[in-house]
Amino acid sequence: MIRAMWSAATGMNAQQLMIDVMANNLANVNTAGFKKSRANFEDLFYATYQESGAPTASGGTVPVGIQVGMGTRPISVQKMFTQGDYLETKDDLDMAIEGEGFFLVLSEDQEIYTRDGSFKKDSDGYIVNSRGDRLQPDFSVPQDAASIVIAKNGDITCLSSGGEVIATGQIPIYIFTNPAGLKAVGMNAYVATEASGDPIQGVPGTDNFGTIAQGYLEMSNVDAIEEMINMIVGQRAYELNSKSIKTADTMLGVVTSIAR
Repeated sequence: MIRAMWSAATGMNAQQLMIDVMANNLANVNTAGFKKSRANFEDLFYATYQESGAPTASGGTVPVGIQVGMGTRPISVQKMFTQGDYLETKDDLDMAIEGEGFFLVLSEDQEIYTRDGSFKKDSDGYIVNSRGDRLQPDFSVPQDAASIVIAKNGDITCLSSGGEVIATGQIPIYIFTNPAGLKAVGMNAYVATEASGDPIQGVPGTDNFGTIAQGYLEMSNVDAIEEMINMIVGQRAYELNSKSIKTADTMLGVVTSIAR
């Protein structure tokens, strides 16, 4: 019965983490470029009272042993890099990546990677994100540019009011062998880790690299209905684990009353 209490307690802790993860997903349901997370769990050690295959007195073997589990624990919170829906903005500097890839942004001398393509111009004409961090490589839009055209392959062209080309550049994107291994640092951004592998730079639309859609933003890939259903499941699982503790406590109460 004591074991039942501890096992149920691990279940309550696990469901609490699951609810925390889903709450963060729902909080970012309208965050551009946000990728939802999923909590993963594993069962704990087992107390073995009888081994499978143990010899019996009649010379046979035990077909099925006796093992009692010790509960569960979280092993990872995994980012799910499925594609989010697209929102058309018609803004020249809004960009969505169709397929795999990340934009590279330099933030306080740190390279960060993001799917959030809501870029703007700063006072010097450089393309920056909402925090003022520059998109890499640096590209400055001339003051006399009347329009900006960004092709699917990342080629960026600035045109004058007369339609003349006054500046050109190229926006690369980056992929990772294991994007789930990236470390989220907030700001809709990630940094590379040993688990993710080194970033691989490429031209949009080539090999496994996605393409760039100008005038669109990729929204969060959170499905609010799915998260709400999972939250109900997590809540009920939490309640059932709490009832397991209550049941074990009641049984202990019976035992102690007998001892008296």
